[in-house]
Amino acid sequence: MLLASVNLNKRLGASGARTNLAAWLREHGVKIVLAQEPFKPADRTTPALGGFACAGGDGHLAAWVSEDLAPPAVSSPAPWVQRVELEWLVVLQVHLDPYTSASRAAQLAELAAMATAEKGRPLLVCGDFNLAPRPADGLFGEETSTFTTKAERQALQQLTRAASLVDTTADEGPVFTFERVFNGKPSRFRCDLALLSDYLTATTSVIADASTRNGPAAFTDHSALLIDLPLTLQAAEPDDVLFALSELTGDGPAAAPARREYQPHKTAMSRQAPSPASRAVTEHLTGPLGVRSVLDHGCGRGADVAHYRSAGLDAEGFDPHDDFGWPRPELTGFDLVTSMFVLNVLPDPWQRIQALEDAASFARPGGHVVVVTRSPEEITKAAAGGGWSVHHDGFWSSQAKGTFQRGITEGEITALARQAGLQPAEGPPVLPLPGVCYAVLTKPTA
Repeated sequence: MLLASVNLNKRLGASGARTNLAAWLREHGVKIVLAQEPFKPADRTTPALGGFACAGGDGHLAAWVSEDLAPPAVSSPAPWVQRVELEWLVVLQVHLDPYTSASRAAQLAELAAMATAEKGRPLLVCGDFNLAPRPADGLFGEETSTFTTKAERQALQQLTRAASLVDTTADEGPVFTFERVFNGKPSRFRCDLALLSDYLTATTSVIADASTRNGPAAFTDHSALLIDLPLTLQAAEPDDVLFALSELTGDGPAAAPARREYQPHKTAMSRQAPSPASRAVTEHLTGPLGVRSVLDHGCGRGADVAHYRSAGLDAEGFDPHDDFGWPRPELTGFDLVTSMFVLNVLPDPWQRIQALEDAASFARPGGHVVVVTRSPEEITKAAAGGGWSVHHDGFWSSQAKGTFQRGITEGEITALARQAGLQPAEGPPVLPLPGVCYAVLTKPTA
């Protein structure tokens, strides 16, 4: 799903700028528009944008969504920041103070607090930051601009560290998004930024498009950021019928279009024998790590729990699907928690982080968590062979059943695990598990 973030320089009130913007959006297939300084005065009625519905905002910050999609929840914690919920992703759209460095530093500190308050939820922080993240990102003539202070850069670094965000357009040679002549010299800045949760960078592309400010079809003086997110939004409810069928037949009120219902438990295999992953754990891991107790988190019907018990371990299972008969245990403090092929059936990164947080809650401090997933290669092959449709960052393996699959690499497991408070174990035994991905993690002692 393509999202555009752009400072419109208060031009949306002009019909020519609206026409050029609408043409640019159609050309690129943009579905969400986040605009800084879209129009003036700030309290005027939001101008109509063809093919889009306004989801919220004013002349400081505004958001539009393609009219074929359900509108997202939008709120304004402060005039300079807007919070947009796109399914599992939280977007903080910003327009920092263009005049005062102390104000920008304070806003960045507030932004870090807002990001931390999301408690690990996937984040995109985008907009016009009115600063140069690095000295090379702001030039006055051929010299480094003094517009951005050290305090601002430190506050920005604190934001990215606190929320594990990546500055996605920080190429070695800066691509400037704003250029203007002051006192006879060019002033160039990379000030329009997209900060993204680190584990989303592999599946998200971000491009700065200067055509929005150059040439006869320009409609602003800033480059736009085109952000292609691994996200599938809910379709809008149909509103173009005069009468619902139920009104004509007398069958009662019409039902609203059904939202997607994910049923990951339907991917569980009915095993008569333990999984190869659980056998690898008992053959290569439990002895060297001194494991005596194991919890299989997301155990399905419990074949692996039986295997752990047969190996002499004190083993329990838990699966949130009640029909499997493994309720949440009261015990915690397990030496080892296993999560076998759970993350890859959860339909978004936020649910994966929450699942890892829950798994980690059962491990003792200093204990271990082993996560095994299907590989991207395996899933890509299965998707091609089965005609699976793309959904979020993976595929519907069966939309009728509500089952989802995504191949997850060891690197992605580790990045998600860090958000859940886990760390990669140091020098763990190697598990001979060809064709799958896995990570051995540890729960910190403090």
